[in-house]
Amino acid sequence: MDAIDDRILHALRRHGRISNAELAGRVGLSPSACLRRVQELERSGLIRGYRAVLDRARLGVGFTAFMAVGLSSHTKAAQEAFERAVAAAPEVIECHNVTGAIEYLLRVEVADLAAYKRFHTDVLGTLPQVSAITSYVVMGSPKDERA
Repeated sequence: MDAIDDRILHALRRHGRISNAELAGRVGLSPSACLRRVQELERSGLIRGYRAVLDRARLGVGFTAFMAVGLSSHTKAAQEAFERAVAAAPEVIECHNVTGAIEYLLRVEVADLAAYKRFHTDVLGTLPQVSAITSYVVMGSPKDERA
């Protein structure tokens, strides 16, 4: 990694569909040299993929919440069972195992409050590993740079 690789990564994070020629111009390389660097960043695993940023509202997602989830047991089996359950739940967009007073932080996106209540009650509420759920409803996201 050097300063040119940093500039390449910065440009690709903001504009994943930028042409190689335009990317090369932005970072000060020839198109062939730029392409070789991007391919090496991909081969090395530093660039793991490319994604489309979707307009969630136009897809019918009008409700987002972060959920802090505490488990009743801290065993590996309990964690694995919980992780399998949230991996199967399409409402869960992100799942992070964290330190502190809770074990997991989830980002949940659904159509509306009624759909959220169903997920809270019928999915998380039925998992025997779950001992506590605290919800944080997103009112706005003035900065969101996730791809």
